[in-house]
Amino acid sequence: MQKGSIRVQTENIFPIIKKFLYNEHDIFIRELVSNAVDANQKLKTLSSIGEAKGELGDLRIDIRIDKEKKTLIISDTGLGMTEEEVDKYLNQVAFSGAEEFLEKYKGQNEANIIGHFGLGFYSSFMVSDRVEVISKSFKEDAKAVHWECDGSPEFSLEEIEKESRGTDIVLHLNEESLEFLEPSRISTVLEKFCRFLPIPIFFEEKQINNPLPAWTKKPAELTDEDYQNFYKELYPFGEAPLFWIHLNVDYPFNLTGILYFPKIKQSYEIQKDKIQLYSNQVFVTDEVKDIVPEFLMLMHGVIDSPDIPLNVSRSYLQGDPNVRKINSHITKKVADKLEEIFKIDRKQFEEKWESLGLFVKYGMMTDDKFLEKANKFHILQDSNDGKFYTIEEYRLAAETLQKNKDGKLVILYTTNPVQQDAYIQQSSAKGFIVVKLETIIDNGFLNQMEMKWENVQFVRVDSDIVDNLIDKQEGDESVLSKDDETKLKELFSVKNSELNVTVEIKGLSTDALPVVATRPEFMRRMKDMAAMQGGMGAFYASMPDEVTLTVNGNHAIYKTVLAESAKEKQEKVVQNLADLALLSQGLLKGNSLTSFINRSVELMG
Repeated sequence: MQKGSIRVQTENIFPIIKKFLYNEHDIFIRELVSNAVDANQKLKTLSSIGEAKGELGDLRIDIRIDKEKKTLIISDTGLGMTEEEVDKYLNQVAFSGAEEFLEKYKGQNEANIIGHFGLGFYSSFMVSDRVEVISKSFKEDAKAVHWECDGSPEFSLEEIEKESRGTDIVLHLNEESLEFLEPSRISTVLEKFCRFLPIPIFFEEKQINNPLPAWTKKPAELTDEDYQNFYKELYPFGEAPLFWIHLNVDYPFNLTGILYFPKIKQSYEIQKDKIQLYSNQVFVTDEVKDIVPEFLMLMHGVIDSPDIPLNVSRSYLQGDPNVRKINSHITKKVADKLEEIFKIDRKQFEEKWESLGLFVKYGMMTDDKFLEKANKFHILQDSNDGKFYTIEEYRLAAETLQKNKDGKLVILYTTNPVQQDAYIQQSSAKGFIVVKLETIIDNGFLNQMEMKWENVQFVRVDSDIVDNLIDKQEGDESVLSKDDETKLKELFSVKNSELNVTVEIKGLSTDALPVVATRPEFMRRMKDMAAMQGGMGAFYASMPDEVTLTVNGNHAIYKTVLAESAKEKQEKVVQNLADLALLSQGLLKGNSLTSFINRSVELMG
């Protein structure tokens, strides 16, 4: 039996680093600039505890391009390195200088040290044939050193003259990476990864970052204008946000950030992945689905936490209990903020419900803890007079008239107030309250709430004649004779390949419509859901619609229709009455709609 230690050879490590460490090659700029930030932050820390003598001077990072020499240079004025430190940190792969520094100076502003893994520097070899490091330590009498490597295990290290403290990294770009000699390319990468790093960064003699973004300050230090201005900084072309939430937690995890509720008017404007994740002000990703609850992915803004575990390249999240805790905390903060706004300024809350409703409903469907709180501020809008009700307010206002024989509150709703106006008016005349549920998620929302709210049933206002919306009624008999009813049923036999039509004769009030088209609530919901699902759902969505034509036998028009001696004209009038009812449900399309128009013109003539 043989035992021993596994040997890792740098000949094998470098090709892996160059090819597989990072998903995107431009991330090398983030890593090198982050290291430069670390060098400055470490010097500040040492100066604050008296271990770095003299003036700190101008702490900054400069990025320069030399097109003739095909080099990209990243310089800092930080603590620099001695010859021993260069040998220790650059010649031993994956030895993390930041981790060692944190261990030694624990408690001394360690949150400002970005590095964790010790591999960031080697990302430079993804784009370079050769890399030089020229560094001079802050330590007294330290000699400057020059390190050079071509990406093989071979390197050179020698003393060199350098006037100022700090480190210059010179990348001799390979032929495949000459794009990084273009200022616009560098500006794009810096804008993405480095715009909020805490040390001033200069490129082409211009500072490109904001070292003190709004989320790093205390809420008491910021005005509404500050929050609005920061939103413009993040989204220059976006409309002003509705509200915002400032996150500021230091126990049991570190979390800062600002989340904004954007203004959303139409379903097609919904955009996810607009929240940016930072770790100590270093941009990581805008895919935050594990940290932010799914229903809040529509929000915009920034989250910053050094406690979120990342993979070695800082490009994606790793599973961890802290992620779940942060997720729950964000949910609670959002719910608390919405409840606070609702209580303090309900009018403003109602005015912004069109956009807020998407967040609230989505959250109530997917998160039971959020649902519990949201029941207090979720609101339903009356389609007739625009008044808003919480579910409890609606129950108090409507249950006298809108409780069915099973004891359930019947919430009448409309998905299209314009198209369904006739049905709404008939219901309002009965004293019923019809609310708007017309967004992209409302079909799923009402299905969920029927299960989660106690003794509640949703019924669309056009799902039956008004007398049957709360409880099925036998209805009064019409004034027509049985023979006339039979004749009308035959005349109303609609021939339409896209519809399964049932005809019934009822004795409705004389001022009710002559024909009412309704679609059964359950079947219509199933078809609506199937249409959104695709796949097998598309098959069900393509099946003919179930429609009931309720003929009002008490309407005066039928005396004229039945008395008409010209059979062809009689059939055309009846067909038009049926088509008008179908038109009110949006079920008259294509050839059927064209025939209706031509027939109407002919009858008028």
